[in-house]
Amino acid sequence: MDLVQIGREAKAAARHLARLSRAEKDAALLALADTLMAHQATILAANAADLEAAHATGTSAALLDRMLLTPARLAAIAADTRSVADLPDPVGEIFDSTELPNGLRLHKRRTPIGVIGVIYEARPNVTVDIAALCLKAGSAAILRGGSDIRHSVAAITTAMSSALAQCGLPAAAVQSLTDPDRELVRGLLRLDQYVDMIIPRGGGGLHRFCLENSTIPVITGGIGVCHIFAEASADLERAVPLIFNAKVQRPSVCNALDTLLVQREIAADLLPRVAAALCPAGVELRCDAEALAILSAAPGAEAWNLRPATPDDFGTEFMALILAIRVVDNLDMALDHIAAYGTHSDAILTADAAAADRFVREVDSAAVFVNASTRFNDGGQFGLGAEVAVSTQKLHARGPMGLKELTTYKWVALGDYSVRA
Repeated sequence: MDLVQIGREAKAAARHLARLSRAEKDAALLALADTLMAHQATILAANAADLEAAHATGTSAALLDRMLLTPARLAAIAADTRSVADLPDPVGEIFDSTELPNGLRLHKRRTPIGVIGVIYEARPNVTVDIAALCLKAGSAAILRGGSDIRHSVAAITTAMSSALAQCGLPAAAVQSLTDPDRELVRGLLRLDQYVDMIIPRGGGGLHRFCLENSTIPVITGGIGVCHIFAEASADLERAVPLIFNAKVQRPSVCNALDTLLVQREIAADLLPRVAAALCPAGVELRCDAEALAILSAAPGAEAWNLRPATPDDFGTEFMALILAIRVVDNLDMALDHIAAYGTHSDAILTADAAAADRFVREVDSAAVFVNASTRFNDGGQFGLGAEVAVSTQKLHARGPMGLKELTTYKWVALGDYSVRA
């Protein structure tokens, strides 16, 4: 596989995409969604082959769920693609206009980034999410899915290439590296002559590998611990289904709850309610000493999966039906805990407006929630359409990366044959 040629073709395709009108891009997105559904049988068969191979090697149930495509999930992916077509086109937007005393008129104009390389692991849906967003944002994409989903990625890319051809767009606008050779990843990370940005989507190991080996700017994110702090004034009855949603709805994703912090005043009342709701759903609770004592003495505790927590548990992104629990003295202690163990998506449950305001101000997270589940930290839920990643860094973009986050800008200066004095 000739990475240099792939890069050259992507760069040329990016120039083509940069001059498309919104109508042309939206037509391509709708064709892409239709083509995915037309190729459904082929895509699902390829996905079944990936799942069979993964199951044979002992892949965990949580990872198998991330790999799985079903007719319903594929239809949802197509619907997300159509929703991207409905979004306003950010490319060409003019902002921060001003006129200088010398008559020079300045503004910023939103432009495509160019070529975006995305390296991801076990989610075949990411292939379409990225392609759709990059296409709408006027950038070409070079995709490297995990070797465990390579058949799914190949089938999806073939379908997308058919849609691009149908619309008269270059096939190189979306390319996938499906060869399992890991050296291709290292090569992509050093293709700085052609690739403008790298976005890894996966575990901490992948992010570290990209940061250590890339000669291209890397957007990091999608990893970190998600917290909910139940403050003393929280509505306990309404808190339980929210905590359940954050942990159980889809435990294998990055915005699922990892650690529950409970203020001491309400711990004896809230924690048994949480255990009674979560444990029948298969959740293992890893509790600090105080939480463990409260839960062990509660009626029905013999049916709950309770374990003493280790310090490492509070710094772990579980991505499974495991929840760490700690009892804290107050908001100060909760904020200190979150600062010590890192953040991804963090929420406070409270009726105290001052506590909520302080939590929002002090928690250094890409997304902070007041009386809402961490599961909302998602491009679709935020109204962005599909997302390419959730960035947890501070430069260029934070939180779900939708269309605007996949663009940059250029300064435009308009003069009247102006010369500098």
